[in-house]
Amino acid sequence: MSHEHDYDDNDGRVHTHEHTEGGWIPLAISVVTISVGLILRFFQGPSFPSDLLLLVTMALSGYKIAELGVRNLLRMHISINLLITIAALGAFAIGHLEEGAAVVFLYSIAEKLEDMAADRARHSIEALMELKPEVATVRRSGEEEVVPIGEVWPGEVFVVRPGDRLPLDGTIIEGASSVDQATITGESNPVSVEVGSDVYAGTINLDGFLAVKVSKIAEETLLARILELVEEAEERRSPTEGFVDRFARVYTPTVIVLAVLVAVLPPLLMGHPSHQWVYRALVMLVVACPCALAISTPVAMVSAITSASRNGVLVKGSTFIEQVSGTKVFAFDKTGTLTLGELGVTDIVSTTLPEREVLRRAAALEAKAEHPIAKAILEKAEADGVEIEETTEFKAYVGRGVEACIDDKTCCIGNIRLFEELDIPLVDGVLEKLESQGKTVVLVSEDDCVVGAIALMDKVRDGVEETVAELKRQGMRVEMLTGDNEETAQAIADRLDLDGYVSSLLPEEKVEAIEGLRDRYGPVAMVGDGVNDAPALAAADVGIAMGAIGSDAALETADVALMEDEIRRITYLTRLSRATMSRIRENIATSILVKLIVAVLAFTGLVSLWMAVAVGDMGLSLTVILNSIRLGGIRDGASLERSEGQQRVSH
Repeated sequence: MSHEHDYDDNDGRVHTHEHTEGGWIPLAISVVTISVGLILRFFQGPSFPSDLLLLVTMALSGYKIAELGVRNLLRMHISINLLITIAALGAFAIGHLEEGAAVVFLYSIAEKLEDMAADRARHSIEALMELKPEVATVRRSGEEEVVPIGEVWPGEVFVVRPGDRLPLDGTIIEGASSVDQATITGESNPVSVEVGSDVYAGTINLDGFLAVKVSKIAEETLLARILELVEEAEERRSPTEGFVDRFARVYTPTVIVLAVLVAVLPPLLMGHPSHQWVYRALVMLVVACPCALAISTPVAMVSAITSASRNGVLVKGSTFIEQVSGTKVFAFDKTGTLTLGELGVTDIVSTTLPEREVLRRAAALEAKAEHPIAKAILEKAEADGVEIEETTEFKAYVGRGVEACIDDKTCCIGNIRLFEELDIPLVDGVLEKLESQGKTVVLVSEDDCVVGAIALMDKVRDGVEETVAELKRQGMRVEMLTGDNEETAQAIADRLDLDGYVSSLLPEEKVEAIEGLRDRYGPVAMVGDGVNDAPALAAADVGIAMGAIGSDAALETADVALMEDEIRRITYLTRLSRATMSRIRENIATSILVKLIVAVLAFTGLVSLWMAVAVGDMGLSLTVILNSIRLGGIRDGASLERSEGQQRVSH
């Protein structure tokens, strides 16, 4: 058995790196034979027993390498296995049996260690695969029946008990509980769910019994979609990967040609001993295969994509990791992205009564209303501990406000139109200042006298200020694109210290704004909700959709999807992308530099065959892989803050 890792560009394959499987027993025997053979040769010199043991080592460690090398040669592919085989046989032919045995033995060890290290890069997606349940407990004919998830259909009801993993997506029709959604969103805190809440396959029911009505078949669940998208993303190639492959296409044949010239020209032109230069040429053949260079980019990208998915950020390909690292402008939609789309009280202005009394009267008047302004005022009253008074003689003025009696006094709350209709004198300067800041203002009166005003504004999402500040610290320009009016847009832009904004935009006009930003500043990332902002997300160099856990459209539209409405994951994404590209540059530079150094030293005779394998192949490949795996240590800052906060509370 063997498996192959192919690294190719649009023109075809450039390098095949085959790994052997099931070879631990031959490798273990080889450890004994080469150790004893080298010890005998050290103390006794070349002898039949030592030669036999070294030949056994070459056979055990090298037969699969030779087989794969010849197989690829027949397909007109030059592989590292072929080069290692030629080097080992060449060393044997010129009397360096111990070198030939060492080459195939060390290469076999390199393959095993590299496989073990590379597997860790894919650990995240494998862990997700393991989270996909295989069976569901379904209610059928009044009884519970355990069936494979592939046999459960939308409309059926499954049950989960505390500690169970949910098998399918659905809506709760019975029970309440807390659900750990970390596998989907990266969020460490459990989410409270009840009747009517949507739940997702792969998440864990923590502490209550739930009956769930299935909404999607197994192949269409959110977890299945994420797995599919992550696996597709790992196959997509970034521009850097294309460059590396093009370089490798030139590098490998160039070094092979140089190796042939090194073996032929010095003996032919200068009369030097041929075996000496043949040996040096064999060393250069080992150096010729760019194994570490070929894996320098894909291993880092796979590590980054799977790490991001574990932190609730779905990146659809390595291209977008690279593009995020080069982004110059982040453009944000306002409503639903920078703000929650919910009004909140920002100011309470008093004229004759204390602010708390103004709020008390406003809350009493709005207690029976259900519009957004009333909801915001009541939330503010509850937060401030203001007791809501009973009202009498309630009268509503549709679209303008309400009137009622509080403590035997006639009170009103409403807009300027209501106060003008009721001939209640206005107080100069109260409305103008607040409205100039883009705020919605309602007036409060008592006995035909204005006692104060309450200003409201769209609530800014938690973490927005920190996200904007961090992006600017990273050298990026932060802009807002919104359909809101100029006053509201300016107020939000000033509050968040944005670099700029464009207001009163229709969805199609946001595309023009994106193109304008790109022309002036460079690559643009657009952050929106994935539905209303679909044209702008598609027009940007990178489209980032928030809150994709409940939106199939967001998963389909965006290049990057944040599974939760956690805007701080934007800065996690920028840190991850920059770190990834930094690791890749380190990997490429190290691979090229070490290979060239070893090639030069080989030409001068300062590097042996076993050293070329140990340093130029085994050591270099492991260095690249381990350097890439470090990307998994980059964490979502918001999640870290919450976990640290929980630890402080627990202590």
